[in-house]
Amino acid sequence: MNIMIVGGGGREHVIAKYVSQNPRVKKLYALPGNGGISQLAECVNISAEDISGIVEFAKSHAVDFAIVAPDDPLALGAVDRLEAEGIKCFGPEQKAAVIESSKIFAKELMTKYSIPTAKYKVFDKLDAALSHAALSDFPIVIKADGLAKGKGVTVAENFGQAKDAIIACLKGKAFGQSGERILIEECLRGPEVTVLAFTDGKTIVPMVSSMDHKRAYDGGKGPNTGGMGVVAPNFYYTDEIADECMRKIFLPTVEAMKAEGRVFRGCLYFGLMLTRDGAKVIEYNCRFGDPEAEAVLPLLEGDLLEIMLAVREERLSEVSVKFKNAASCCVVIASAGYPGHYITGYPIDFGNVAGIPGVEVFHAGTKYDGGQYFTNGGRVLAVNAVAEDFTSAREKAYEAVNEIHFEGARYRTDIGAS
Repeated sequence: MNIMIVGGGGREHVIAKYVSQNPRVKKLYALPGNGGISQLAECVNISAEDISGIVEFAKSHAVDFAIVAPDDPLALGAVDRLEAEGIKCFGPEQKAAVIESSKIFAKELMTKYSIPTAKYKVFDKLDAALSHAALSDFPIVIKADGLAKGKGVTVAENFGQAKDAIIACLKGKAFGQSGERILIEECLRGPEVTVLAFTDGKTIVPMVSSMDHKRAYDGGKGPNTGGMGVVAPNFYYTDEIADECMRKIFLPTVEAMKAEGRVFRGCLYFGLMLTRDGAKVIEYNCRFGDPEAEAVLPLLEGDLLEIMLAVREERLSEVSVKFKNAASCCVVIASAGYPGHYITGYPIDFGNVAGIPGVEVFHAGTKYDGGQYFTNGGRVLAVNAVAEDFTSAREKAYEAVNEIHFEGARYRTDIGAS
């Protein structure tokens, strides 16, 4: 089979690694890919948002199966366009990807089908939003409706912060069309949990739970990022909570999407908060999280490509999806300045990482030139370690991180510390 992966980050690198192990793969392409992916696949300089370019490449290179990994091409209808040309895909159609591309759609879906989530109101007028915020009990959460590269959410501790966020969206157009409507939500309290799940629209199979660390600096301080590290499984996610989530959240979401004529096939991401009133949905994503995928997929015992094919063919119930009874710790190494301004192009020294058992380094923002890897993004590497217990996994991950050097490299030292 000729396989095409759309995307070029750490998530796509881990997908490429495990998909490439299937003996049915004849040729593997990545659009656009990155330095690490280039060692597994032929990287093609076509942007993940260039839907026409992706479709034309797939047609001209006899692609049999496409894995559309990032949110933007899914929201732009990449799967619809590829499927219309007879190219099977892993990933939801545009009408199902709206579960991430519109937070308002997601909240209205949860309200209609009694799926537990935070109380909210929707605004598109500045004065009304400010008046509501002024009368709120803080903290509150302000969310841009659409995709905003992970930057469209503000947890406001006081009215001043809320006012700034609301004005930035509705008046300052900080997120363009994505911020023309906003949600103002109650702020849920409790441990956060991420659960990725394979679903073919009929069957849903949750993966190992995980805990993302979004803030840039130790102690959960600093600005939000795309993710600075992940541990899996999540310490707080018990079997009892998993059963509750399956009954009240996972299955009802799949059924709700089907009832709305938006059958979801792909990876459905559940961002949860474990409150005193039970588990509640913070957000849905329509794809693998990044860097959650880099921590969760190394624990998968089944064949990733065969699972993805089964999802597309609506026979997920027929394949084995099992995970190791082990722990995973993933630490992101970023460029100085991330998530703000940063400089790229620095050579990367990997030291003796290859000699540390159980460690895999997934490339997020790198390029490969003349036998040397260079930095090429804000999040550069995701260093993951798998071990029998979490303490060992964490020790190995940081042992590997300390082997890697490039100018301006920085990382959090407390991933999984609490």
